[in-house]
Amino acid sequence: MDVPRTPSPITLVASRLRAEEKSIIAALEASGLEWQHVDPRRMRLSASGTGHSPGVYLMRDIAQHRAAVVAHGLAHPSRTVINSAEAIEVCANKWATALTLEAHVLPTPATWAVTDTQEAMDLIGDVGYPVVLKPQASSWGRRVSLLTDAFAARAVLEHCEALPSPQAKLPLLQEYVPAPAGDLRVLVVGGQAVAAERRVSTSPGEWRHNVARGGEVADFPLVERRDVADLAVAAARATGADIAGVDLLERPGGELLVLEVNAGVEFAGLQRATGIDIAAAIVEMCRTAASGSMTGAA
Repeated sequence: MDVPRTPSPITLVASRLRAEEKSIIAALEASGLEWQHVDPRRMRLSASGTGHSPGVYLMRDIAQHRAAVVAHGLAHPSRTVINSAEAIEVCANKWATALTLEAHVLPTPATWAVTDTQEAMDLIGDVGYPVVLKPQASSWGRRVSLLTDAFAARAVLEHCEALPSPQAKLPLLQEYVPAPAGDLRVLVVGGQAVAAERRVSTSPGEWRHNVARGGEVADFPLVERRDVADLAVAAARATGADIAGVDLLERPGGELLVLEVNAGVEFAGLQRATGIDIAAAIVEMCRTAASGSMTGAA
């Protein structure tokens, strides 16, 4: 007869316990599953992939590069890593995200990589102002600029060129899509859109709608807009992210665009705005993964 599989243990990998991680821990406690918390700074990683138990590893480290390094070190047939190193790397780099979305024929604002200031100025001259400049890697809307004229564009581009980081020298230019009604953040867990919010800037002159910049949020019922849910799920699937915060914009004519996909998404505000227990959905996905995980030592 069939013998039920015993769920493998779940390991929460996080160096800092933010509101999101605390809610996940509460959901894990309520689930009755075997679990543990590990600080990635205390993990010993071997290129051989040995030294860590089988099971599910939920990557929630705030440092994206470190999370990717640890996720690579944990990759093994006996372990399920959520999100995978590959998904973390794609989502952490906005250029890689744009290329991935284009490869999967998903609607997204036109995006160009900057490799030379003068070429970028020529490109903007062809495209026209305003245009958005953003770094390849950033969170909370930091170092994202709206360039409205040639003087501002050259100043910002020359500033990027002088930065010490090789990656910072190569920002992206992106089509500006006016969004006076705000943008949408959709939380996708295990291939399902579980919650969404509309974010609207309340600061005078602020065109970015990030909550970290004072944006207000309101529940966005996905049942009324299946096109929003479907596009968010498709974007998460394209990047390989099992847990993703997908940011969408809507053109004035109604066309939906994927702006970004976030693998290490913060969801405490979304959880409060919608009343949906996102942490419980994440733990339930981990339970499913744990039940199907391979056993056997690494």
